[in-house]
Amino acid sequence: MKKKVVIYREVPEKVVNTLMKNFEVSYFKNLHTNNYDEFIKELQHADGLLGASMKMDKELLDHAPQLKVISNISVGYDNLDLEELKNRGIIATNTPGVLNDTTADTIFGLLLATARRMTELDHYVKSGNWNGSKNEDLFGVDVHHKKLGIIGMGSIGQAIAKRAHFGFDMEILYYNRSRKKEAEEAFSATYCSLDELLTQSDFVCLMIPHTPETEKMIGERDFQLMKNSAIFINGSRGKNVDERALIKALQQKWILRAGLDVFEHEPVEKDNPLLTMPNVVTLPHIGSATKETREKMAMLAAENLSKALDGETPPNIIR
Repeated sequence: MKKKVVIYREVPEKVVNTLMKNFEVSYFKNLHTNNYDEFIKELQHADGLLGASMKMDKELLDHAPQLKVISNISVGYDNLDLEELKNRGIIATNTPGVLNDTTADTIFGLLLATARRMTELDHYVKSGNWNGSKNEDLFGVDVHHKKLGIIGMGSIGQAIAKRAHFGFDMEILYYNRSRKKEAEEAFSATYCSLDELLTQSDFVCLMIPHTPETEKMIGERDFQLMKNSAIFINGSRGKNVDERALIKALQQKWILRAGLDVFEHEPVEKDNPLLTMPNVVTLPHIGSATKETREKMAMLAAENLSKALDGETPPNIIR
């Protein structure tokens, strides 16, 4: 009898077809209130789960007594209760590596758009306000030859550093739990304390995972340490930043601008003050979202799941 897999997020058809060759598959392309009860029912016989973002805690896992593996289609796994999974002997996997360049492209693009006010000026032109003049009210700031501080020099952080160093001749500072000698050698990056990074950087780019230790890691004190000309970029998780402190920092002009791909609550609330600030560029948590990369991530997630259910070691176990 085939083992049962439940997919709870839209994935390319080739991923579904690949899994159907070896497993019984229940596919919830669009999970919503109308089919949630059916999803819960299918969990009762599920050996494997494949998807992303959904909170996997004790309450949900109680509906899946024979579950053996959860395959997350993402690098981040803050939606998983790892302690609960460990207690139940459930394997958890993620999809690092394949999205590094795509995410770095997005985050560096966000940095450029924020520095040069691209979305603000796009709206200015489309609103019919451009009269042909180029006065200083429209000016942005240079990116090239500036100082970029990267908080979290993981694989994506290093991909951002590569773009900054080779493409824009930027000086790289970084703060990380441990030194990354390869980044220092490849991109002339300088390891420093968090306070040093905040006070010296023209651009501060946050690229850390979300854990209990990193929640609201960047707060009011940190924004006050930054230059009042600094631009803050968050490409990690919204909960790593005290969002009220960020709003205050922008309102009080402790920092110049912010570029955000993530928010404390997602989707972002419609009355969030950040949405009305012209000096903030906002994206809908879309760092790795290209067709090519999402397909690679889903295929890797399928491979992780298949290996685990076949009794083999998946290539990307979350330790």
